[in-house]
Amino acid sequence: MSQGKRALNFNAGPAALPLEVLEQAREEFVDFGGTGMSVMEMSHRSKTYEAIHNETAALVRELLGVPEGYDVLFLQGGASLQFAMVPMNFLPKGKAAGYVLTGSWSEKALKEAQRLGETFVAASTKDGHYRRIPGAEEISFGRDSAYLHVTSNNTIFGTQWTRFPDTGSVPLVADMSSDILSRKIDVRQFALIYAGAQKNLGPSGVTLVVVRQDMVERAPEDLPTMLQYRIHAKNNSLYNTPPTFGIYMMGLVLKWVKGQGGVEAVERRNREKAGLIYKVIDDNPDFYLGHAEPTSRSLMNVTFRLPTPELEKEFLDGAKAEGFVGLNGHRSVGGCRASLYNAVPVEHCAALRDYMVEFRKKHA
Repeated sequence: MSQGKRALNFNAGPAALPLEVLEQAREEFVDFGGTGMSVMEMSHRSKTYEAIHNETAALVRELLGVPEGYDVLFLQGGASLQFAMVPMNFLPKGKAAGYVLTGSWSEKALKEAQRLGETFVAASTKDGHYRRIPGAEEISFGRDSAYLHVTSNNTIFGTQWTRFPDTGSVPLVADMSSDILSRKIDVRQFALIYAGAQKNLGPSGVTLVVVRQDMVERAPEDLPTMLQYRIHAKNNSLYNTPPTFGIYMMGLVLKWVKGQGGVEAVERRNREKAGLIYKVIDDNPDFYLGHAEPTSRSLMNVTFRLPTPELEKEFLDGAKAEGFVGLNGHRSVGGCRASLYNAVPVEHCAALRDYMVEFRKKHA
């Protein structure tokens, strides 16, 4: 069956999915494994779905290197619900939680936590228009802090943590929605990691949470049932009907990552892809104006502007005519943004590089 022409998809999320995954999902959509049913139709209590569910969790553990003592949860509500669930579970009275502000999403996480308990800003680069990640010496928190929260990658501003702060006995919590599984991390450094699936893990509708079990057990038990990590952990994320098709799709994406050679291989390719675009920016600093400082550049989201709004419009209109999708910057900051998530092929990044080079020549 002909695939037709695939878009050169640089959307920030929901984002590109591997073509092989989409093709397999299409093949299995009506009849999964000879059941005569789609995964979308079968009971979440069935043995067939339970096998999908457990295999997906096992792949998360394998690919991320999740050690013993951590739970892998599949939740709903996106990272935005985690903004509230984290303080509800881990911010007791008499303690304060620290937030490192590196962009819009960390601001939103802080705002939600402020509704629920005492918070403080441990560090911020807002005064510099979020062009960089703060250094370790800029981050301030007490040993009795409830936790320290960071956003690992900032989609809007195009910055990313290269090294996470050493918080000692203070639990480190990270929103990894936009760079989960894009590079190797040490899960043991974190008390909790959460990530919306729609950038690197699968379709929208699933939120992955990896949480240390001792953190789960210390949470209050008088929270609403669905807002307790404890309930989801004890029920293998099956307390209520989970987003079954999204979890199935996540499983296919994880198998694809494993087939690529795992996270290490994916990271090498991500560095290659980002390098193609950043080289054009570095070679033409008077024309392509990168937002992030070089030491804080994201491998997932390359953000830049052109000298004038008129040139930006021409650039984006021309890119659209060439089949590129999703290159507009976030509505809050404007400019241009290329999101290079795991499933974006190297060839698409090379095509964007060539377009940028030719556009620069045209306006030399």
